[in-house]
Amino acid sequence: MKVKAFCPGHITGFFQICEHRDPMRSGSRGAGMCVSMGATSTVHMEEGNGEVIVSINGKEVKAPVTVTAVSKVILERNVDVYVDTTLDLPQGQGFGTSAAGALSAAHATSEILKLPFRVALRAAHEAELTHRTGLGDVAALSRGGLTFRRKEGLPPYGVIDRINAEPEVVLCVIGSPMPTPKVLGDQERRKAVNEVGKDCVKRMALSPTLATLMKLSREFTTRTRLATKEVEEAIKAAEDYGPASMAMLGNSIFAVGHVKDQDRVLSEMGTTFRCKVDWRGPRLLEERQEGDDLD
Repeated sequence: MKVKAFCPGHITGFFQICEHRDPMRSGSRGAGMCVSMGATSTVHMEEGNGEVIVSINGKEVKAPVTVTAVSKVILERNVDVYVDTTLDLPQGQGFGTSAAGALSAAHATSEILKLPFRVALRAAHEAELTHRTGLGDVAALSRGGLTFRRKEGLPPYGVIDRINAEPEVVLCVIGSPMPTPKVLGDQERRKAVNEVGKDCVKRMALSPTLATLMKLSREFTTRTRLATKEVEEAIKAAEDYGPASMAMLGNSIFAVGHVKDQDRVLSEMGTTFRCKVDWRGPRLLEERQEGDDLD
């Protein structure tokens, strides 16, 4: 039995860490965008002993976030799951690839088992929290589009508003991957993120627009001092043609405006990608195939 699913990538411009005992209520507040480049996972299931094997871009890997998410979907069922994921964007660069990979795989797995989509959402969200690879990506992906996470957690606890805008987006990878668990585990960085992030969330609520999102994202980058010198230089180069900021958390930036010119100048500083905002969110690409249902 085989099912294919796609999940957009997600870029966070600014955030505030909000953790609680209940993972459904935990996550982050902030704003960002779901983008048209993401993860496509083909899931094959057969009778077995609960093993989950994952390949990313053709190579078998440990992929702990995806393995945890899929394991939470299958629970104690006597099945083995094989996940083949293709990523459109590089990992560890603030593009939400761990969430996209885990959610696309969990979505396909839950479809095979005739489980509701909320099971996949919860599994991917909890997996991200467990491995500290993300806080609000899955919540934002549950809505799609440009999002303002007013309250942390998954719906119905989390409150995620959409922002009405249709920008084309340029992404640029400047340096090596940034380990999100290391940043989220650093108490001094967490303190700075939460102080600045709380202020940005408060101001975003007063004017939830794309312009505000980009302005506050840039301010968040500056005030938290998370960006390297090279990332700051890339932001300044892109800003000659429109708003730009660091993608949280990666040695990368995202920019909107005169994207052709931004792409041109940024391509001299790193690897660029052009994409659009994805409003549809996670979705199935291929219905059930092969054999009978597994209960």
